[in-house]
Amino acid sequence: MARFAAEPPYEHGSPALPGVLLINLGTPAAPTERAVRAYLREFLSDPRVVEIPRAVWMPVLHGVILRTRPKVSAKRYAAIWSPDGSPLKVHGERQAKILRGYLGERIRTPLEVRSAMRYGSPSIAEGLAALRSAGCDRILALPLYPQYAASTTGSASDALLAACSRMRNVPALRIVKHFHDDPGYIGALAHTVREYWIKTGRPSHLVLSFHGTPRKSLERGDPYHCECQKTARLLLEALQWPLDRASVTFQSRFGRAEWLRPYTADVLRELGTKKAERVDVVCPGFVSDCLETLEEVALEGKTIFLEAGGQSFHYIECLNESHEWMNALTNIVLANVQGWLEPPATDAAQRERALALGAKN
Repeated sequence: MARFAAEPPYEHGSPALPGVLLINLGTPAAPTERAVRAYLREFLSDPRVVEIPRAVWMPVLHGVILRTRPKVSAKRYAAIWSPDGSPLKVHGERQAKILRGYLGERIRTPLEVRSAMRYGSPSIAEGLAALRSAGCDRILALPLYPQYAASTTGSASDALLAACSRMRNVPALRIVKHFHDDPGYIGALAHTVREYWIKTGRPSHLVLSFHGTPRKSLERGDPYHCECQKTARLLLEALQWPLDRASVTFQSRFGRAEWLRPYTADVLRELGTKKAERVDVVCPGFVSDCLETLEEVALEGKTIFLEAGGQSFHYIECLNESHEWMNALTNIVLANVQGWLEPPATDAAQRERALALGAKN
């Protein structure tokens, strides 16, 4: 077997183009036990995700977790699966398509856009190959995780570099590390929440739920917790929402180790016990609705809150394909491809073009 993959066909004189690869976490191919097992095997084998020595972890993963967890997880996926497939994959593909259109309205240089998954299909390697086949020799990788974590953006970077290590002609590569405090992203979040409140009224308490990570990751220098707190602060400021009626929480805990606190489930249970009149939950760490938002929060979180005595529970959907988010995403891309685009026309060139189109001298 050749050490390097075959290069895509190339015709001399073809323009070299920049490309954008939007990266999501991943999803199983179907809401079945078999598909979920394959997905979890890849996901939980990543040393960025589970920082336990391989000799200890792999027997547990293959001997216990992959024998029991897929059946339970498949039922959870089935509860949120759409007619078009996995919500995360559907939103990712739509965002790539819309982003391509938004960019086309703003710049002269054509920009190819593809979506990929860190785990599952299409893989990051497949996304890179598709961009290179389209003639891209400069690629901006944009992991759609607003807050940096070693287990998310760090892992996506590993996969990008691993894919490049198998290429003979490696493209120029840029990686967006995070956008947790980007004004457009914060503004899009605030707009989504305000629009929801215009339609339904305001809650007595607002919960901002982020994906959790092990506590040890914070102690070892991961900036994720701090970036989540900054996102929350900026969003609450944009909403002009009182701090005593808001909670920043962390969800999706896995295993017995301590994770970032407070846990979303515990806070919802406590608010229910206190007979909170209405609780709204927004998930700023997710730009697309997925299992963690639609099932863990919108379904399971609602049950926890209501069974504890709460009165009314509302889940506010993610940014998905909202105009405000797609416009913000366009600006993030443009800010990170500086120097890769065709320079704007000079005044003289613009005048010459205007005259050719019939403008008066």
